[in-house]
Amino acid sequence: MSVFDDMSRTMRIDLIPDVPAEPVTDKRRVVVKPDRIIPGTSGKQDLTSSQELTPYQELLDSIYDAAVITDLKGTITEANARAVQFLEWSKAELAGVSVSDIIYGADDGLIAGLAKNLERQRFTLIQAHCVRKDGTVFPSEIAVNRLKSDSGRLCFFIRDITLRRQAEEMLRTEHCAIQNSANGIAIVNLKGLIEYANPAFAAMIGIRDQEEVAGVSIHDILDGTDMAAEMFKAVIDEDRTWRGELAAELPSGQVIDLDIQATSYRNSDGEKVGLVFSFSDLSDRKRAEVALREADRQRVMLETLGAACHHLGQPATVLMANLGLMRHKIGSEDPLLSELIDSSMVAIRRLGDTLHKLNCVNEYRTTSYMGEENDNSPRSRILDI
Repeated sequence: MSVFDDMSRTMRIDLIPDVPAEPVTDKRRVVVKPDRIIPGTSGKQDLTSSQELTPYQELLDSIYDAAVITDLKGTITEANARAVQFLEWSKAELAGVSVSDIIYGADDGLIAGLAKNLERQRFTLIQAHCVRKDGTVFPSEIAVNRLKSDSGRLCFFIRDITLRRQAEEMLRTEHCAIQNSANGIAIVNLKGLIEYANPAFAAMIGIRDQEEVAGVSIHDILDGTDMAAEMFKAVIDEDRTWRGELAAELPSGQVIDLDIQATSYRNSDGEKVGLVFSFSDLSDRKRAEVALREADRQRVMLETLGAACHHLGQPATVLMANLGLMRHKIGSEDPLLSELIDSSMVAIRRLGDTLHKLNCVNEYRTTSYMGEENDNSPRSRILDI
């Protein structure tokens, strides 16, 4: 094994029990006051102490992370200014306190295990919560190594990761929201290639696995339209949000109606590196609108038929009554006139039957009276009754 491999060995420990809702009130255990503590022990004013420090003490106080040095049993012997700031204890108050009392959930067994494992491992990285003097806790990342001087000591470098943890929680929340959104979400780079797509977008374009969408060009999905170029121009060149509707032909050949909103995607430096698309499938809404228009058309036509039947029925009844009187009046005196009256009465009855059928129609449907069903010209189609 190389020297580099030996120095890079790291053991990781996640020590994250349920965080207490109330401040921790357990009394700290002062094991023994150490013989040696770095200068400045009066509290937070130690941070600006003008007392002369040795190069070692000056280096310790200049470290960005909180640094706590203990013996092999975990009793604190030294701490830097950052530890005073994080834990809100003075250096004198920290001296002699067990490090397991400032790491929430730790115990003497953990410290003993650390000391033993660090004989073989170069570092140990602990995810835990640290306890301040007032009992409140904060998430931290603790790097532990073993110093071989003075019969061996443990060095704990504590970093407050509250902001990082909040950012991670926010990212998890946002990722969960995007993953479960009913709208299709896609992020594309400046070349138009999809870098991320949520499950809704993958399902929308007929792809089962969202990972398969990565690398697909948004121009291919919106093929046959000039809107893709228009989107990029509006968002990248004009720095505005683009929104519109279009009918997109999918790779499967299916055409769906989409409502699309596109906005810029920026990196941590604020530079535009792509676009974020939000897709809403309007196909169901479009079908509902078509069905609603067809229903309105059916209602209007049926109401028109009903009105026509009502207005035509009254004259037909009068004609039938008058022809009956004329037939009775003439009798057999004029056979030709009687025959004309009889044929007229048959036509009137046929008209009455037709009006009755029209009045009973509940669906406006047409058919071709020329016998050619594919002929959809209005002049060649009549109402199917």
